[in-house]
Amino acid sequence: MNGLLIFIGGGLGSLARYGVSQLSSKFTTLSFPIGTFISNALACIILAFLAYNFIPKNTQNTWIQPLLIIGFCGGFSTFSSFSIETVQLFQLGNTYVALLNILISLVTGFGIIYVFSTR
Repeated sequence: MNGLLIFIGGGLGSLARYGVSQLSSKFTTLSFPIGTFISNALACIILAFLAYNFIPKNTQNTWIQPLLIIGFCGGFSTFSSFSIETVQLFQLGNTYVALLNILISLVTGFGIIYVFSTR
């Protein structure tokens, strides 16, 4: 059953990531990969909220972790897109934007998780 929940959550997360990327590309022409950044930041918020506020208090709904944390957040966040977009920025000579992408993405992700873990 967990495999099916992960499959469903992962598919929904991937569709949400695609939607965020499509929507963000309509509102910006920056070389900064904002769609991937937004997806990763939102996935961190959802994951941290569930992991630190909901899961420990709710042991009856065991389906939430495979569906939302593993499946949805795993499908919604994307380290591979972050990596390839950063390498492409370097290859195009956008070194500062690439470094900014690394710094902002890592600080934001770790920061979100840290804030939720200390509440």
